[in-house]
Amino acid sequence: MISASVVTFHNDLIQLQGCFNSLLKYVDKLYIIDNSSNTKIKQICNLKEIEYQHNSKNLGFGKAHNIAINKAIFNGAEYHLVVNPDIFFNEDVITPMIKFMSKRKDVGMMMPKILYPTGDTQYLPKLLPSPFDLILRKLKWPKKLYENFIYKYELRQNPDNIFNSPILSGCFTLLNLNAIKEIGLYDERFFMYFEDFDLSRRMHKKYKTLYYPLVSVYHEYESGANKSFRLFIIFIISAIKYFNKWGWFFDNERIKINNTILNHLR
Repeated sequence: MISASVVTFHNDLIQLQGCFNSLLKYVDKLYIIDNSSNTKIKQICNLKEIEYQHNSKNLGFGKAHNIAINKAIFNGAEYHLVVNPDIFFNEDVITPMIKFMSKRKDVGMMMPKILYPTGDTQYLPKLLPSPFDLILRKLKWPKKLYENFIYKYELRQNPDNIFNSPILSGCFTLLNLNAIKEIGLYDERFFMYFEDFDLSRRMHKKYKTLYYPLVSVYHEYESGANKSFRLFIIFIISAIKYFNKWGWFFDNERIKINNTILNHLR
């Protein structure tokens, strides 16, 4: 059994319908966890394959997805997709990923190649970040230093090859639910941002977390933290929580994992 979840918050209904249509061709159950202040989204959730739940308040990304993941585990799903509302695809990307993961019990998470609607690649697999990495990524200056850094940090060396990445984006993630039962769900201390970094890191310590660019989906990336002061503050708060949990400037595990990945890619 394959399930998927989309967490919604006052999303555009046409965009959501496109996301739902892409998923429903290939999953057995789609959980919609609605953090909106109203239930307008419910009107497009009237198929038997869709289970809709409206929350009384905005629970955030990880906590809302955990509701769906727990439902999926209870209902016997083996694999679960975490999907952003602004994802869509025209071809079957799910079956090849499931087939690959089912043959490799050491794989805990996977993500496909993520494309902008223009067809350009979004470089979303990453090394484990340091505080300096996040600052440089936001400033993008000095230009030469940034260009050398981002090429390595976003693991752009082998964009078309399968590799084990310590960070996978939460915009489209395939989860092995047996692995999730072992390492745990999203850490609900993260309201939004860095919950995918944290889950990837925990998973990467015990399982492979694979970038699988043999298939691709489209992502209408909003980059909200760069446009909204409120979202930027949430980003900063989540970053502080992440580094408080894993270590700020002295994180030997981060250094070891990153060096292992870079040596492998070389």
